Amino acid sequence: MLHISDIRENKEQIINLLQIKNFEAKELINSVISKDDLRKKTQQKSDEVLTKSNQLAKEIGVLYKTGKQAEANLLKNQSAELKQKSKELNSCKAELEQEIKNILLLIPNVPHPSVLKGNADIDNEIINEVGEMPILNDDAKPHWELTEDYDLVDFKLGNKITGAGFPVYKGKGARLQRALITYFLDKNISSGYTEYMPPLLVNEASAYGTGALPDKEGQMYYMPEDNLYLIPTAEVPVTNLFRDVIVKDFPIKCTAYTPCFRREAGSYGKDVRGLNRLHQFDKVEIVQIEHPENSYKTLEEMVEHISSILNELELPYRVLRLCGGDLSFTSALTYDFEVYSAAQEKWLEVSSVSNFESFQSNRLKLRYKDENGKSKLCHTLNGSALALPRVLAALLENNQNNDGIKMPEILHPYLGFDIIS
Repeated sequence: MLHISDIRENKEQIINLLQIKNFEAKELINSVISKDDLRKKTQQKSDEVLTKSNQLAKEIGVLYKTGKQAEANLLKNQSAELKQKSKELNSCKAELEQEIKNILLLIPNVPHPSVLKGNADIDNEIINEVGEMPILNDDAKPHWELTEDYDLVDFKLGNKITGAGFPVYKGKGARLQRALITYFLDKNISSGYTEYMPPLLVNEASAYGTGALPDKEGQMYYMPEDNLYLIPTAEVPVTNLFRDVIVKDFPIKCTAYTPCFRREAGSYGKDVRGLNRLHQFDKVEIVQIEHPENSYKTLEEMVEHISSILNELELPYRVLRLCGGDLSFTSALTYDFEVYSAAQEKWLEVSSVSNFESFQSNRLKLRYKDENGKSKLCHTLNGSALALPRVLAALLENNQNNDGIKMPEILHPYLGFDIIS
């Protein structure tokens, strides 16, 4: 959530930068400033009424002490009117504050100045491309056929138990899934991240804290009886570990494995076959809480960290800097990682690494104290390290040959086998 003081100081700049995200903010920002002006006036009137009420209270006390009860009673009537007026003003101020907050919740984060204006999936900038494209046999198969042939993932059984988008992993498919999770966590821990195992359900305050609400409300599974949401990513519960916290030491580095749940409304067609898009999937997340001066250096370090994982998995990948049209509601700058699927002949997104600057921290009241003891907002960052379904799909497709499906060497100790045959 943008801070009202920043909006006032940088109004035109914010409006212009949000246009890079294809978001017209002028009307909302003008409304916020107008309501904030009215809030300030209401606060001023409330302060004046309170001052006058306090003065009357003193005068009434003096009159009672000097035996002037009739005069005191007259002033008591005035005092009662002032108290009613104060109550009305405070109620009006609270309503204005809620209206301002409701509007601010609709305004996306401002993109970093380096973000280019453009359309989603078209104008993203390729920063780096690593690895050689696999050359497969003519009879190579996509992963949804391989998983059936080798009895690794059962989509029909998942559909029977729950519905489409809820696969059942079996045998070596389940072991591969578990091996990837453990490898990702070990890799993150060795880089200084502390492992957490958070809840899979969060309350409304947590969902608002990271910006999942109201932006992704239609994509989240909701349990109305308990007013709880299934997490779309571990980012939500892990970042909320630090809601209302004053940070004393930077950086804070967290990692967590969780299942993730997304409704993915409107998802259909060949591009979402098999593991390409699911309603429930596994992901290992990394989250950092940083000092504002260091957050972009940290973002680059997170990009390097995820690159090292994909290098060890021997998967060809590319790194993209997202244009404004593809940037999420909460992000100031995002790098996407895509692995190449040789059987599908397409790039599959496996990670997004983002700096949210103070956007989430303002919602979370996540702060630190500067050298003068003044409270300032931290910066938050997160990334997938990594999302499993498409990594698993690429591993199966890219490593298939006549003997079976060879596994990258880094996974052998975790799997207990080197080939699926």
